[in-house]
Amino acid sequence: MTRLQSVEEFEKLKESMASGRKDSARSVTVCCGTGCTASGARDVFARFEEEIKARKLDAGVEAKATGCHGFCERGPLVIVSPGRIFYQRVSPADVPEIIEETLINDRVIERLLYTEPATGKKITHEEEVPFYKKQQRVLMENNGTIDPTSIDDYISLGGYTAMAKVLSSYSREKVIDEVDRSGLRGRGGAGFATGRKWRSAFKQPATPKYIICNADEGDPGAFQDRSLCEGNPNLIIEGMIIGGYAIGASRGYIYVRAEYPLACEHLDIAIRQAGDYGLLGENILGSGFSFDIQIKKGAGAFVCGEGSALIASIEGRPGEPRPKQIHSTERGLWGKPTVTNNVKTWASVPYIINRGAEWFAGIGTEHSKGTMIFSLVGKVNNTGLVEIPMGTTLRYLVEEIGGGIPDGRKLKAIQTGGPSGGCIPSQFVDTPIDYEELDKLGSMMGSGGCVVMDERTCMVDVARYFLEFTVAESCGKCTPCREGNDRLLDILTRICAGEGEDGDLELLEELADAVQDGSLCQLGKTAPNPVLTTLKYFRGEYIAHIKDKKCPAGVCKTLIRYRIVEDKCTGCQACVKACPADAVSGSKKEVHVIEDGKCTRCGSCYEVCKFDAVVVE
Repeated sequence: MTRLQSVEEFEKLKESMASGRKDSARSVTVCCGTGCTASGARDVFARFEEEIKARKLDAGVEAKATGCHGFCERGPLVIVSPGRIFYQRVSPADVPEIIEETLINDRVIERLLYTEPATGKKITHEEEVPFYKKQQRVLMENNGTIDPTSIDDYISLGGYTAMAKVLSSYSREKVIDEVDRSGLRGRGGAGFATGRKWRSAFKQPATPKYIICNADEGDPGAFQDRSLCEGNPNLIIEGMIIGGYAIGASRGYIYVRAEYPLACEHLDIAIRQAGDYGLLGENILGSGFSFDIQIKKGAGAFVCGEGSALIASIEGRPGEPRPKQIHSTERGLWGKPTVTNNVKTWASVPYIINRGAEWFAGIGTEHSKGTMIFSLVGKVNNTGLVEIPMGTTLRYLVEEIGGGIPDGRKLKAIQTGGPSGGCIPSQFVDTPIDYEELDKLGSMMGSGGCVVMDERTCMVDVARYFLEFTVAESCGKCTPCREGNDRLLDILTRICAGEGEDGDLELLEELADAVQDGSLCQLGKTAPNPVLTTLKYFRGEYIAHIKDKKCPAGVCKTLIRYRIVEDKCTGCQACVKACPADAVSGSKKEVHVIEDGKCTRCGSCYEVCKFDAVVVE
């Protein structure tokens, strides 16, 4: 790579790369994000490379490993161009057929196409798949197109144009004004106005100043930040450079958990390649502005997602939060002005500069602008990463994009905002997703986690599960969080075990309020949210556990027993084969019986019965 000395040299390089990019050329892209990789995508990609070379198609067919495409439920995913033909659940054994039939002979392989569950219709092109068609992809638009290990690929699609524009023609104040007018709010959970944060740091006289990208994503079931780091690392780096220029910082840090090895690898490659081109380092593009980025790997402590704990960790101290009387924009990393933003926030910045503040502000609601990426998981047909405009309803997210609840079951609740978010009951499914509306219901945006639950979900057990996570992840620095949340967990555990007592619900509420009021950081302050929202919206389930010693959802093992309804049992023996404890007896085509003394309440019989003959009591 030749180090670029000016914006003019960069523009010539970009034009050359753009003209060399042949969008109409025959190509195959394989999703090699962590999800698809776990399903064998790397083997699929290796087979494509092997077969293309063996058939001497190298000159006319490009094979590319990309980041996460988002539709994780259907991986490994393969896109064949021209036409962006969408193949799902591809195995290495399918590769020769794809090359022969689709790449060479332009024939579609029906069995690999996505089938719409409701209609049975097979869909050929990626943009016609409802999961993608009903989204508005901005940050994710190039994740399935770019080779994340090639900065040239990023530049050929307009990458680093925003940075070049800023360094050549924007004052620092103009950059901050543009971000401010866009209405961009922090995507890490708090929703603080990004422009306002940058302006605060810009005004501080102390130097040096620092930029931090918070990629310490720790919410159970959330993986959107990881996927952006894996799939389009240069987008994040470009946003950080612009932010560094705006506030007058010369160094940035990407704090990413070590459990994300692919994200760490791709970020490291992107930083090195940007440095080789002169897009990072001294005197970037001859502008006089210098900026470097360093990766800091976290050890996986959830509390280090909190800004002050993250800063302490970078400094080499224990990851514990500090009181917020002084903002980090005034005194942050090593006591100097510091701006910390989430991965998705930094990734939004180049789009705002390139397309304008008005464009970004035109997406979303009055107070929540732009798009948001959600990790849609749980009891929903289509799981994966979903990018939608702020203000989209929960119903649209779950039913239209998520494809509804499996097996014809009913939606019971949606938890947003990660383990510290609230559980929103189905009657509020038409709530628009924005910071204020979720807050009204006792939940929050968080970093974009979204867990869908059906009627088989016990809400008491859900509150116990999420509180168990936050108790384990508490740093233990302050008493309300350390002791209060642990006590909340003890009470919930007793209730789930059938040992609940009169007065437990009032005690839960009293303790939860005390923990929220007295905890030092947001982990402690928000940890009781699942408890408070389930108590508010599903109080009847708590009462059933305590008064009737029953779990209405059939989840809490000590409060349930399984029974086979005689007139529904066909004697198919599915439950007999599934039972790991040999607790089900009965000959073929005869009514089966569950021996309660042997039953471990694992639910295997309940899950496999196709005739609803197994019931929970």
